Amino acid sequence: MMETKIYVGIDISKNSFNASIPEESKGGYKHLKFSNDQDGFSKFVALLEVGNNCVMEASGVYYLQLAIFLHEQKMIVSVVNPLTIKRFSQMRLIRAKTDKKDASIIAEYGKVEKPVRWEPRSIHMLQMQQLHALQGSFTKQLTRLKNQKEAFVNSGIVNEIGNIILDTEIKHNEEQLKKLDEELIKITKENHADLFDRLTTIKGIGQKAAMCLIVISDGFNRFENSKQLCAYVGLSPRIFESGSSVKGKAKICKMGMSRMRQLLYLCSMSAIRINKTCKEMYERLKANGKNGKLALIAVANKLLKQAFVIGNSDMVYTEF
Repeated sequence: MMETKIYVGIDISKNSFNASIPEESKGGYKHLKFSNDQDGFSKFVALLEVGNNCVMEASGVYYLQLAIFLHEQKMIVSVVNPLTIKRFSQMRLIRAKTDKKDASIIAEYGKVEKPVRWEPRSIHMLQMQQLHALQGSFTKQLTRLKNQKEAFVNSGIVNEIGNIILDTEIKHNEEQLKKLDEELIKITKENHADLFDRLTTIKGIGQKAAMCLIVISDGFNRFENSKQLCAYVGLSPRIFESGSSVKGKAKICKMGMSRMRQLLYLCSMSAIRINKTCKEMYERLKANGKNGKLALIAVANKLLKQAFVIGNSDMVYTEF
C-alpha cells in the first residue's frame, strides 16, 4: 500500500467546504473553498494526487456525499470524531476559530495522528443508521410528552384541550416508534438474519438491543476488539488518579452512545436473572461491596463483550 505523504484537511458545512492543501515548497497550506455539491467535488478532486489522504470531521450528514465521492475516485479518506479535532486544537493552544484555520488543524491532525482509512457503509446499513437515529428522536420526544402530562396531572389543574393534544401526540409517537421497530427488524432480517438470530441467543439481549448493536458496529466489522466497541458505546472504565494524593473513583467514560448504554443497562437487569455468567458476576460484585448500579454497569459491559464474541464468529451463545 502506498504511504500517505500529504494530508489534506477539509472543514465541511451544509453548503460549502474549505480545504487546506499542503504546499511543500512554501511550508504552509493553500486554502480553497468549494461548494458542497457535485460541481465543487469535481473541482476539488482535480487538485488532488494519488496518495493524498483527505481528512474530515463526521459533521452530521454533511460530510457523507463528499466522502463517498472521494472514495469512488480512489482517494484515501479519513473521517474523524469532531471532539478529537477539538481536543487536538486545544492541546496546541490554538484560539483562532475560522473555517480556514479549522481545515488546516484537521490537516495537521492527519499528519500527526495518521487516522485510519474510511470505508463507506452499505446502503442498507445507512438506512438502518437513519432509522435508528429517528427512533432515538421519537423516544426522547415521547419521554418529554409523558413527563409533561404527568406534571399537568400532578398539578391538579388539567386543561381539557391541552390534555387531548398531549394524548394525541403520545399515541402518534408510539405508533411511529412501532413502525420504526418493524422496519428495522425487516431490514435486519433481510441482511443480517444469521447474525441477528445468534445475538438474540445471548440471554439478556433482546431484538432491539441486537439491532442496535448491528447498526453501531456495522455488522461487527467496525471494531477490531471488544475494548474498542466498549469505548465507542461509552462503557470503558475511566480511572481518575494523580500522584499519591488524588485517588478518584473509577467511572465509565460517557463519551459514547447514551441510548445504547441505556439499552444495555436495561438488558443487564434481565441478564442478572437469566444469564448464568452475568448473574455470577453481579452476585460476586455485590458480595465485594459494590453498589447495585455499578454492578449492573459491569454486567452491561460483560454483555457487550459476549455480543462481540458471538458477532465475530459462527457460534451461538452457550452456557457452561
